[in-house]
Amino acid sequence: MSLRELLNTSGPAPNVQAKPITDAQRVDAETIRLKSEIHLELLKKFDLTMLERISDEELRQRLALFVEETIQEKKLGLSEAQGKILISAIQNEVMGLGPLEPLLADSTISDILVNGPHTVYVERRGKLELTDVHFTDDGHLLRIIEKIVSRVGRRVDESSPMVDARLPDGSRVNAIISPLALDGPALSIRKFSAVPLSVDNIIEYGSLTRDMAFMLSAMVSAKTNMIISGGTGSGKTTMLNIMSGFIPDDERIVTIEDAAELRLQQPHVVRLETRPPNIEGEGEINQRALIKNSLRMRPDRVIVGEVRGAEVLDMLQAMNTGHEGSMATIHANTARDALTRLENMVGISGLNLPVRPLRQQIVSAIAAIVQVSRLSDGKRKVMSILEITGMEGDMITTQEIFKFHQTGVASDGTVQGRFRATGIRPKFAEKLAARGVPLPDYLFDPDRS
Repeated sequence: MSLRELLNTSGPAPNVQAKPITDAQRVDAETIRLKSEIHLELLKKFDLTMLERISDEELRQRLALFVEETIQEKKLGLSEAQGKILISAIQNEVMGLGPLEPLLADSTISDILVNGPHTVYVERRGKLELTDVHFTDDGHLLRIIEKIVSRVGRRVDESSPMVDARLPDGSRVNAIISPLALDGPALSIRKFSAVPLSVDNIIEYGSLTRDMAFMLSAMVSAKTNMIISGGTGSGKTTMLNIMSGFIPDDERIVTIEDAAELRLQQPHVVRLETRPPNIEGEGEINQRALIKNSLRMRPDRVIVGEVRGAEVLDMLQAMNTGHEGSMATIHANTARDALTRLENMVGISGLNLPVRPLRQQIVSAIAAIVQVSRLSDGKRKVMSILEITGMEGDMITTQEIFKFHQTGVASDGTVQGRFRATGIRPKFAEKLAARGVPLPDYLFDPDRS
């Protein structure tokens, strides 16, 4: 296989760790030009006929040697530091994701937002920053996008210009290209930490209190059906990952996602992922079909990565038919809004249920809603834990068990406030006690620090 074939292939790219470039070594405009020239030379002269037989390290060394020889041959007069930058850029281009590799290697970055080939933003600690990272042109960015999506068997082209995918580490990827993206291909990457966050981490970060975490762990252990609700980027999937860590190791779990992001640590997990239609518009497998199939797989729990549409009805039925302890995430700004969204999504399924029976099914299926939000300072917090208590007439009744009360904003922009219990003891506490995980009364003391 020639290197040209390797770079232009639509098949999976080698899963290697490209050498990171430090902030001091960012690729400038001159380096981009030289990289393009050497890249063309490489495609002309460097034929990797033994590609499948050599290791990643040997390939990296061959690329470095080729770049060094080309620099000498063309008498470019680069310093040793500039040469290293150019070598790293070529290695990243061939073996990784090109200009994105330094950003992916930076552990302080949580989001990478590419608005065309010449505008790349990142999010650090909840704040957006413009970087000096650039792609050569639209075609260069498009090749990187194709390399990403082909790894998970998906495609992006004029007939299918939007795609959801993931990186090997589970990071979430969305791409949209022409004719929908007017200023060049756009790419968004939600990075996942190399080491999954633990409940102790989010307590330390101030996302919730230890009392709240204790109650959530008891609820999961006692097989309480829950919904994690929040806006875009609020940390719903992270929260679901952490809460799933409380599931006992002896249970069989089936996860269902559009793009697999959950990283459960239990030994008995079956991961299912939707499939988009092929180029003829056929062969699509959506979340609804996967949920129906999962019920035939003898799961103890079903976890749905994100409920977006008609699959909500199948999820509610699963929760009501013996799959206790199931969980899902949903987009909503408040816990009460989440209930409204559940009703609306059942309507999308085409089933014209009267309001009262529909709400009765929601009440029977879901015991609590955990609301998470990203605040103005970029920090993510559990804003509310809401219990669904039953119905009064046609209305679903709820009560708040814990909440975050914001008191103001400091001069540096940090949101100020405190978590507090409302003083209400939840009705599901009896169920938890019956299953061997009682909740002590002090958890619900509103004056407790």
